[in-house]
Amino acid sequence: MNETINTILNHRSIRAFKDEPLTDEQISLIVQSAQAAATSSYLQVYSIIGVKDPAKKKKLAELAGDQEYVEKNGHFFVFCADLHRHKLAVEMEGLSEKDIEETVESTEKFMVGTIDATLAAQNAVLAAESMGLGICYIGGLRNRLDEVVKVLNTPDRVIPLFGLCVGVPDQDPGKKQRLPMENVYHVDEYQHDDELFKKQLASYNEDISAYYRERTQGKRTHTWTEIIAGKMTKPVRMYMKEFLKSVKIPLK
Repeated sequence: MNETINTILNHRSIRAFKDEPLTDEQISLIVQSAQAAATSSYLQVYSIIGVKDPAKKKKLAELAGDQEYVEKNGHFFVFCADLHRHKLAVEMEGLSEKDIEETVESTEKFMVGTIDATLAAQNAVLAAESMGLGICYIGGLRNRLDEVVKVLNTPDRVIPLFGLCVGVPDQDPGKKQRLPMENVYHVDEYQHDDELFKKQLASYNEDISAYYRERTQGKRTHTWTEIIAGKMTKPVRMYMKEFLKSVKIPLK
C-alpha cells in the first residue's frame, strides 16, 4: 500500500484543533491542490473563500448550528458553486448575461458547479491530511444560506455549498467503519438482491453499534439503520429551492 492510499484509508473527521493558524504556504498548497482536481469541460465552476476574520468565523459557526470548531481551527474554507465568473467571461467576448441565462440557470450547470466544487474540496482534504493536518466538512452552512451569503458577500450565481475546517488535530477520534463494499460496489449493473443488502446492513449495524458503545462508554449504541431512519424522516433545509431562485439559479 502506498502513502497516498494509506492517507485516504486513515481519514477521520476532526472536531477539535490546536490554536495554530495555517501558514500562508500551507493555505497556498491546499488551494493549488484543490485547483488541480478534474473539472467538467474545463469550466472550473467553483470558488473557494478562505475565512480568517475571527468575527466572520464566529458568525459562521453560529449559522452552522453553533459548531464551535467552525470558529476554532487553523483555517476555514468555504467551497462555492460559482457561475458569476462565467458571466464576466462572456461579457469579455461581447455577449450579455441574457445570452447565457438559459445555460447558467439550468439544473445541469448547477450540478456541474456542485460536482466541481466537491472534487476540488476532496483534493484539498487529501493535501491537508498528507501534511498531517485534520479536517471536518461543514454542511451546516446550508442551514441559513441567506445569512451566510451576507457574511461572505457573494454575488448572484454564487452558492456557498459547504465549509471545510482545517488545522492541527487536538484529538484522535476512532475511525468509523464504512458500509460493506458489497453494499456499495456493483458489477456491470445495479444488483437488486434486497434481502442480501439487508443482511449486510444487519452485520454493519453490529459494527457501528460497537463503535458508538466503545466511544461513549456505553451511553450510545445506535445502529446505522437507526440513524438513517431518524434522519430520513425529518426533512431539513426545505427552503433551498426558493433560495436558489433568489440568487438566480432557478434550476430550469
